[in-house]
Amino acid sequence: MSVRLTTGPFEPGADLTRFCAGRTESGAVASFVGLARAEAGAATALELEAYPGFTEVEIGRMVARATERFGLHDALVIHRHGAIAPGEPIVMVATAAAHRREAFEACDYLMDYLKSRAPFWKKEHGPAGARWIEPTARDLDDVARWDGGSGP
Repeated sequence: MSVRLTTGPFEPGADLTRFCAGRTESGAVASFVGLARAEAGAATALELEAYPGFTEVEIGRMVARATERFGLHDALVIHRHGAIAPGEPIVMVATAAAHRREAFEACDYLMDYLKSRAPFWKKEHGPAGARWIEPTARDLDDVARWDGGSGP
């Protein structure tokens, strides 16, 4: 299991290739890459604040829960913080399991957590100024579905 925070860009394709290498017992790898949106010109940058050390530990706890819950062979979370330009990757999650359903569900579970509960503070910058971003009602519904309302 690996959690990596970075302030610089990363290469999802290369990271996924490394993650898949040598997997002779995993029958499935699922992955997700989230990109910063321009919001039709309203966003010129996304800024994520994190507390390195604390943030990795908290995400690592969620990866451990996902590993146990879905019987994962392995998981990878890469998450940017700092300034991110539209079109750049923000996050990548990859999960390896014996079967596809577990890999897909674990990837979805981890993304719901990262979107709504992970210790990041998000600010969008644009021509109209900066504004803090909070999880939407949909984000909260997505995370709540995993445990009957209590989320991951």
